[in-house]
Amino acid sequence: MEVIGDGFTYLKHNFDRQFGGFGAVPKFPAPHNLLFLLRYWKQSKSEAALDMVTETLEHMYRGGIYDHIGFGFSRYSMDEKWLVPHFEKMLYDNALLAIAYLECYQATQTPLMRKVAEEIFTYILRDMTSDRGGFYSAEDADSEGVEGKFYVWTPDEVKNVLGETEGKKFCMLYDITEAGNFEGKSIPNLINADQDELEQASGMESLRSMLLDAREKRVHPHKDDKILTSWNGLMIAALAIGGRILRNEEYTKAAEKAYEFIIKNLQREDGRLLARYRNGEAGIPGYANDYAFMIWACIELYETTYKVEYLRKAVELNDGLIEYFWDDENGGLFLYGKDGEQLILRPKEIYDGAVPSANSQTIINLIRLARLLGQESYVKRAGSILETFGNIISNQYMGHIHFLSGAMYLGSPSQEIIIAGPRSDETVNKMIDEVNRHYSPFTIVIFNSTDEENEELEQLNPLIKDKKMIDGRPAAYICQNFSCKLPVTTVTELIEHL
Repeated sequence: MEVIGDGFTYLKHNFDRQFGGFGAVPKFPAPHNLLFLLRYWKQSKSEAALDMVTETLEHMYRGGIYDHIGFGFSRYSMDEKWLVPHFEKMLYDNALLAIAYLECYQATQTPLMRKVAEEIFTYILRDMTSDRGGFYSAEDADSEGVEGKFYVWTPDEVKNVLGETEGKKFCMLYDITEAGNFEGKSIPNLINADQDELEQASGMESLRSMLLDAREKRVHPHKDDKILTSWNGLMIAALAIGGRILRNEEYTKAAEKAYEFIIKNLQREDGRLLARYRNGEAGIPGYANDYAFMIWACIELYETTYKVEYLRKAVELNDGLIEYFWDDENGGLFLYGKDGEQLILRPKEIYDGAVPSANSQTIINLIRLARLLGQESYVKRAGSILETFGNIISNQYMGHIHFLSGAMYLGSPSQEIIIAGPRSDETVNKMIDEVNRHYSPFTIVIFNSTDEENEELEQLNPLIKDKKMIDGRPAAYICQNFSCKLPVTTVTELIEHL
């Protein structure tokens, strides 16, 4: 589609070639721009698209927008270098950025990308996770009435913790000076570090840990402990992706625990999602993005664990999304459900701002569900959303880049990989690991197991019934629109086909 190329050209024109990112200050991470560029690179082989992603992600990590002591990203940068952040940390930013770093790692195998994703998850699981598994919403920018006070340092403060020699070394590397770079104090950063110094920073874990322990004794910024369904959906998706790409069971279990929390506490008995939870009380009928992001989470959980319950829940939530939010007359999703307050006008949100819009994400969800379930009706509905808003998007790319990712999914050839065999089999697991090693955003993976749960999967997708093991050996089928090549039974053959 021409509009996809135009979207790439728009981003390329607005790219900051010195420090990464897009547009003027203040600079926002806008990770869905990076997710679009990764998909565009995969589809077009444009190295310029990949370069914009890697440069932006590295510069953001180097800057003060990244918390080099406790990890995680702040909301946006007040300058073009990513040095001075608005110190507020948001759950949704860290979820979407974790996905961007993970996908970039998968595409490039650059160790830095993996490191940052892991550190984001360290922050989330340490500071932003409730005892019952749900994720808190945000941490404020200020403490004791002063913005950034919790995060900034003087050389003396660092040396008091690390000692004179190690403290001086740490200050030189992280730009902590007597003059300071923020209101007389210093935001730790690696903006001017060369490649050797970047590697040196990775070796200072024990010093960083000592500073974190010291910082913990300061007055903390206020934590917003609301648990929001939509933002939790994003973090569940991120952790599930992390568990899959990095083969880290801790991330997968954290994603599953948060999912269970949402389903138990923020889904009514009639199936209706609710939007928020705090202090034991859930309320407010869920919005379209609550559904869209939880469906995304369920799809990622399925492709990480291959538990059919997540695929079944994705279908159930998608049915609820259509029931409560679909515009039967003009297409697309309303922001508010039909069971909410009756407004004169029911708005539709297609602006991909701090988070993607529900309409944008739903196009992607529908295409992935269509390929997981072999259901052409999902493709038609995704196309209907594109038709409804296409004219708006083609005239204004700013703020609609995730929508273009949806258009890319709709226009890309479908590819399904079906792996058949017992989950405990070594060859099966090697096949799954090999598939997960590749960056293949337009490919879905279905696991056709040999246990009882598989009967339910066949009910959801009858097209997989004949995709079985071959002569008692695990097999992988590589298909397009479920028209499959001859199955392969070894990991070597699968690698050749991939």
